[in-house]
Amino acid sequence: MTSQDSSSSSADDHNIPGVLSDCGQYAYCAICAVALHQLFQDDKSFSEQCLNRVLEHIAPPDQIFRAIRALSEGHGCLTADAFLDSLRNEDVLHGNLQPLADELVTTALKSGVYDARWRVFIKRVAWLLCLNWERVEQFEQGIVCMLKETEGMSSAARKLREETEERLRRDRGRKVRRYLLIGLAAVGGGTLIGLTGGLAAPLVAAGAGAVLGGGSAAILGSAAGIAVIGSMFGVAGAGLGGYKMQKRVGAIEEFEFDTLTEGSDLHITIAVSGWLPQENPDFRVAWQTLRNSHEQYTVKWESKYLSQLGQAIEYIMSFAVSVAAQQALQFTILGGLLAAIAWPSTLVSVASVIDNPWSVALKRAENAGRMLADVLLSRRQGHRPVTLIGFSVGARLIFSCLQEMAKRSQCEGIVEDVILLGAPVTGSIAEWSSLSKVIAGKVVNGFCRTDWFLKFVYRTTSVQMNVAGLRPVRWEDRRMWNIDLTEVISGHLDYGKKMDAILHVVGLRTSYGGGIAPSTPTSRSRLGLLTGPSDSVDSGLAASPSPRADTASPELSSTSDEQQHDDGTHTTQP
Repeated sequence: MTSQDSSSSSADDHNIPGVLSDCGQYAYCAICAVALHQLFQDDKSFSEQCLNRVLEHIAPPDQIFRAIRALSEGHGCLTADAFLDSLRNEDVLHGNLQPLADELVTTALKSGVYDARWRVFIKRVAWLLCLNWERVEQFEQGIVCMLKETEGMSSAARKLREETEERLRRDRGRKVRRYLLIGLAAVGGGTLIGLTGGLAAPLVAAGAGAVLGGGSAAILGSAAGIAVIGSMFGVAGAGLGGYKMQKRVGAIEEFEFDTLTEGSDLHITIAVSGWLPQENPDFRVAWQTLRNSHEQYTVKWESKYLSQLGQAIEYIMSFAVSVAAQQALQFTILGGLLAAIAWPSTLVSVASVIDNPWSVALKRAENAGRMLADVLLSRRQGHRPVTLIGFSVGARLIFSCLQEMAKRSQCEGIVEDVILLGAPVTGSIAEWSSLSKVIAGKVVNGFCRTDWFLKFVYRTTSVQMNVAGLRPVRWEDRRMWNIDLTEVISGHLDYGKKMDAILHVVGLRTSYGGGIAPSTPTSRSRLGLLTGPSDSVDSGLAASPSPRADTASPELSSTSDEQQHDDGTHTTQP
């Protein structure tokens, strides 16, 4: 048995608070406090609540409470190096710090709500501990797998429960009733909670012990743990996969969710297309290689109008190519049209072909976005973090959703990360900054400077000078990431055609022959694709943080052109 195996076994057989020394407990809590300070200076309430949960779980000596709280408020040493060395010297861990991140996952799940801010916090701690984030995701998936392993019990347990309930109705004896209920709980494994997405089974304590270890199983394997875990997967028997608009709402005629990848996870991904191509009008086509999570959905919305928009976009693009050829314009794939003083009159003459379907799609995207906000706020997806990604008008839908959520109460902790590609939305800092309380992790603005189509549809208004899909959004916030896609795509139509390449650049996993490839776009910084208005580190998703704390942030892996600073921030130098 290796030292890591030994340490993992030792740590998993006990609670982390029971195996760390006082020095180790202090170092662990200190790293958590540093992470909270780096991430949630604008959300003091959550930061304090999260720290209290950690301190309650770890139960360190009283004398260090004040020091830990001071760190969370930005006082004292805000680097993790010294604390990291203390943890590596813990005899029981033998240098393997992975159980520390796993322990935070079980602490987060204890309440039955996997808050998106908690997941962002755990991601940051894992990075500070120089851990592989994919290993933490495997731990999350292990929890889901335990539920699925007991799925076969559900049918027999349900039949047993029905038979027992019938006997209880016939027998009024209190003592007999009590004994029967005890027997039902033992034989059925506590199958009282129906979980969605194929997880119609309980979290059995024995199975929890096998995967999570004794300490974690004590939390999640209890009767209370079973009940609260059940709340994370959405309403019984439906979830997003079962959602369908029951009747026409306002101007919206179609809004439902289609399963993109079969599976279940503690976090989900929702993808939104901006139009439907003529050759294959399927909402799933653009996202067929996306593997950001095991459970993914695409929004199926207003098919008729998005098909019309797709036809119009393809027509206007092909017509523009013809015009460029006829006039011998010296532009590379029409990119130079962005510098044109006036649009060619022949192109303007057919503008009505695109103007009407475009304006209709934008309006419906706003309405559909409010509907998506209703779904997320109602927790139809369960109490799990959600990543939203969309292109073109689909990005407009997501932006509208976020704006609507920001106006409502209890909108925090639902959305983890947001990726907007070629978004026909304003780049106004005031509009984007209002989303800060909704987005826990990262918001990516993927733009293309040579997207002449996006400029063309805004040609009659001044707003074209500040469209997010054309240039960086100068919002000074750790959440904000601007990624220049100009060297990846040549225009707006490529958002649908080159999605796999785009997903790599923005740091999302994609499939390779059924497998999952790490999202490490090695050419991003070298090509100057990654830009940002500030040096703030964000807290979004990265498939695999580097095992070296001085080489990569947890949010978006990159090359050596990114510099890591002592306070956890980093600067990108294209």
